[in-house]
Formats: sequence, structure tokens, C-alpha cells
Amino acid sequence: MSERNPEIYEEFLGQFTAQESALRAYVRRLVPTRQDVADVMQGVALVLWKKYDELDHPDNFRKWAFGVARYEALAWLRDQARDRRVLAGDLIEQIAREASAREALLEAQREALEGCLEKIPTGQRALVLQAYSPEAQIQEIAQQSGRTVGGFYQWLHRIRLRLMDCTERAVRVEGLS
Repeated sequence: MSERNPEIYEEFLGQFTAQESALRAYVRRLVPTRQDVADVMQGVALVLWKKYDELDHPDNFRKWAFGVARYEALAWLRDQARDRRVLAGDLIEQIAREASAREALLEAQREALEGCLEKIPTGQRALVLQAYSPEAQIQEIAQQSGRTVGGFYQWLHRIRLRLMDCTERAVRVEGLS
């Protein structure tokens, strides 16, 4: 690996961070535990950085990164073959193929959900996002919203149904469902 200038590093980092959550979700479908995902993702990031010079065009980063993630996950699984919790190689290959095929739909669903969230009034959107944050305290959020905890859960359920309907419609319009 030759000496790289800071612009290349920034370009790589921008590309990688834009795709990291989708790559992580893809790897999660291939390996047994979250810790395994972390291990595989470290390898994926390292290979992507080391071989970034080989990428023919930045627009192809996503497809290339998913290919690297697939091979890294399969290599990790082969290395773990002595562990009884790992599936047979042909089954792993089939899962990897199906996960790749579903990735376009999952990405369309993520993008549609973001668009649907933008349609919700700002105050309501903030409550929804707050309710799904890792440190969420539903009692406090319900109180903030002026609802009882039960009322807040009912309201949240109705919002989720609206978001699901909006997301499904948007994906259908794209023809990916």
C-alpha cells in the first residue's frame, strides 16, 4: 500500500460510513452473533481500506463493499467450521446469495422510511425518534407528549402503522416489493 493523501482517506471514509450500517446488517444475516458481526466488520473495513486503490470508480463502492463483506463473512464462517453452531458451506452460500438479493429491497425500505418520517410533523417526529433511541425512557417521553404511558403507546402504535403503510406504498411505487 503506497502513501495516500488525506483526500483519499476522506473519500474512503465518506464512502464507508455511508454504507456501514447496510454492510453491518448484511453481515448480521450471515454470522451467528453480534460479536461475530463486529469481528467480521473489522476485517471488512481493513480489506476495503487496503484495496481502496483497486476500486475502479467511487460510484461502484457499494457493490464492491458488499462483495468484500460477503467474502469476509464466508471466510470467517469457514474458519469457524469446527464450531457446531456454524452452518454447512452450501447453505451459507445460499443465505449469502439471498441476503444480497434482498439488500436492494431493504435499502429501498430504509430510504422510504426516512422519507415517510419527514412527512410527520416535527414535534411528532421528534417524539417517535426519541421513543426509539437506545436510552429511551417511555414514561418521560409520554409525560413530555402530554399523554399517559398507555395513551403514548397507543399513539406510537398508530404512528407506526402510518409509517409502515407509507413505506410500503413508496416501495411499491419503486417496484421493489
